[in-house]
Amino acid sequence: MHMVIYALVEASTENEALAAGRTVFKRLVGSEPHFCAVFDYFVTFDKEDTTVAGKARWGDLPTAAPINSEEGGELLDRAWNATKEEFQRNLNRAKEALDELSDEAIMRDEDLARHAFHQVGAYEGPSVPMYDQHAMGIRHRDQLDRVLEEEEDSQTLWIVPADVHF
Repeated sequence: MHMVIYALVEASTENEALAAGRTVFKRLVGSEPHFCAVFDYFVTFDKEDTTVAGKARWGDLPTAAPINSEEGGELLDRAWNATKEEFQRNLNRAKEALDELSDEAIMRDEDLARHAFHQVGAYEGPSVPMYDQHAMGIRHRDQLDRVLEEEEDSQTLWIVPADVHF
């Protein structure tokens, strides 16, 4: 399956932002030492030579955009909405399992109940669409607000999207 994920990184230029974003995405696919793969591969939106990923799959998203720009604000809204929707979807599945299944059925992972619980508690992977520059998943609004407030004076906060497979 495919999805778009987003990295929030500090950089002075679009090229620096794209490089920082790629570092985050490389960590998430396990190509950086000491990081486990939570996605199979990624394609950033600067790639023009693919017909099955990135722009070909999701449309003409920016390669990278400053958070305080119109494009960056739209990407941030898209990323935050995806975060909320994915959490709510998994939380609803977990609540249904608790309401409808016995403890034994949950233990057997009937209707993928335990998987839903795992997704609600995940720190990275398909249930977490947004990451900071250290490849740490942004899971709630307070965490996002801290990242948005921590911007250094000399650099701008950018958002970098990538198409990932999992």
